[in-house]
Amino acid sequence: MIPITTVQFGPDEEALVLEVLRSGAIAQGPKVAQFETSFAEQAGTKHAIAVNNGTTALIAALQVLELEPGDEVVTTPFTFVATLNAILEAGATAVFADIREDDFNIDPDAVAAQLTSRSKVLLPVHLYGQMADMDPIVRIAEEHDLRILEDSAQSQGARYHGRSAGGYGLGTFSLYATKNLTTGEGGVITTDDDELADRLRLLRNQGMRARYVYEMAGNNYRMTDLQAAIGIPQLARYDATVERRRRNAARLIEGLDGVPGVVVPRQLDGREHVWHQFTIRVTPEARVSRDEFVQQLLDRGVGSGVYYPKLVFDYDAYRNHPLVRTSDVPVADRIVREVVSLPVHPALEDADLDHIIASVRAVAGA
Repeated sequence: MIPITTVQFGPDEEALVLEVLRSGAIAQGPKVAQFETSFAEQAGTKHAIAVNNGTTALIAALQVLELEPGDEVVTTPFTFVATLNAILEAGATAVFADIREDDFNIDPDAVAAQLTSRSKVLLPVHLYGQMADMDPIVRIAEEHDLRILEDSAQSQGARYHGRSAGGYGLGTFSLYATKNLTTGEGGVITTDDDELADRLRLLRNQGMRARYVYEMAGNNYRMTDLQAAIGIPQLARYDATVERRRRNAARLIEGLDGVPGVVVPRQLDGREHVWHQFTIRVTPEARVSRDEFVQQLLDRGVGSGVYYPKLVFDYDAYRNHPLVRTSDVPVADRIVREVVSLPVHPALEDADLDHIIASVRAVAGA
């Protein structure tokens, strides 16, 4: 079986983790600070604030924006549930704009129709490893005096016209086990704003700047040195990791181009994709349905994933929620019935890629 993802650690991670264990100091400490410095350098931002997971990163970023009840956050309906949960946790109202089918990301043209006098934040999600179309999003934010918060959980190192994900105001990242860089659980918030960075550091540490001196109501959002020790070596080789993913994606694109009923993803002009997921679309013209497609791949020894099978608000827990404002999103509604992610991770060998391509072509009848 070729898995949809796999996690690989080496001797550098083992050595740093052992160093932390032997030190006897495993809570937030010097390794976290080292990790933050390296992460900020890679992201091209002044600050990187490490926290315990990616959802926490989103929640904390929204909390320091000091939203009030009734304030609205405009985001995409085609995302992982953490995006929505974070908005609700911050006490804001979630509003949804449709997506584009070429990059699976929020459509700036659809955002304007969702804006009201209570709109405060634009929250694009850079899905699958490719950034949203940020220039028009920035223009909308400037015209309407809105903050930008990028959910970059899947797009560490991605670029838009040379500018890195997480560099447009506030950016959040996930270091969950399946991400391009993982600490098992972990998250990072990036910003160039000194005041916001200071508030985030206070917020993650129970509001304390000095022990038992509380400057704000806070929480425990801290990352441990054990987590950071796992991440530091991966940061050092991250460029090579992404290049391997890009090589694998290029092989898949070449091998699957023109397969009937299958639309392969593309890196759009001006963007640098990091290929967290390689997501094809199985359209109505395909020989089998999307779900049959997934099963037949599994029968041939190829793992895959459907990210995501429903719109984020299309669950009982959210459908009638007072802080969830739904709207017609026809593109997103169609896309959730078509997407399938194929393995693209760095552990794939050439024979694996050949087998994935042959299997997809066989299932599609090519």
